[in-house]
Amino acid sequence: MIVEKVGGFVRSNMADLGYAARSFFAILTNCLGLWRRPRLVTDQIHFIGNYSMVIIAVSGLFVGFVLAYQGYYTLNRYGSEEALGLLVALSLVRELGPVVTALLFAGRAGTSLTAEIGLMKAGEQLSAMEMMAVNPVQRVLAPRFLAGIVAMPILTSIFNAMGIIGGYVVGVKLIGVDNGAFWSQMQAGVEVFQDIGNGVVKSIVFGFAVSFVALFQGYEAQPTPEGVARATTRTVVISSLLVLWLDFLLTAWMFQ
Repeated sequence: MIVEKVGGFVRSNMADLGYAARSFFAILTNCLGLWRRPRLVTDQIHFIGNYSMVIIAVSGLFVGFVLAYQGYYTLNRYGSEEALGLLVALSLVRELGPVVTALLFAGRAGTSLTAEIGLMKAGEQLSAMEMMAVNPVQRVLAPRFLAGIVAMPILTSIFNAMGIIGGYVVGVKLIGVDNGAFWSQMQAGVEVFQDIGNGVVKSIVFGFAVSFVALFQGYEAQPTPEGVARATTRTVVISSLLVLWLDFLLTAWMFQ
């Protein structure tokens, strides 16, 4: 009995993973033809990115505030207050920027995408597209998927910039760290390819993961209000765990 239950559980999950992989490659394949209709992608970039900008920018600013306070009182023990700018910048571009942006993106844009696709399925709009010989994956899912990939690095850059500004305001204007040391240490210590480049790679990977999870959960949601609500909750949980897991793998690969 136990073996039968375990086998059924494993078989069911393997089937779900296989179906998810097929859906992922189907979306990727349909992204190739979007160059003929770029307006579909730009509209979704505006919907996903522009409407997420406020929460990303404000969160980045306050994260910069906290980093500056915490970093200053840590560096002050060793007489290295001048390295505060370097600490803030490296913490943001390497780790906090991509990860926190992805988590906020999953909570704001990911749930919105899941609810939108789930309601379209509940209203039989996707079925109507199929009846009119319109591929819903190409017309609905692929533009949103590509828009999420494009929007994530841009939002991460905004988060990092606002975080550095927040660190500057607290460290230089409030605490009194030397202005020249703050910026010169940052410019000397942050490398474009090793630090900023790694953050960009992380943000792109997170954009793939969060966008696909959100669209897949919405497309496979039960066409009922309860089903859409559960799919939205699964989007946040799965996306958050997937982002943290991918962050560990990418960090281990980049800094091995």
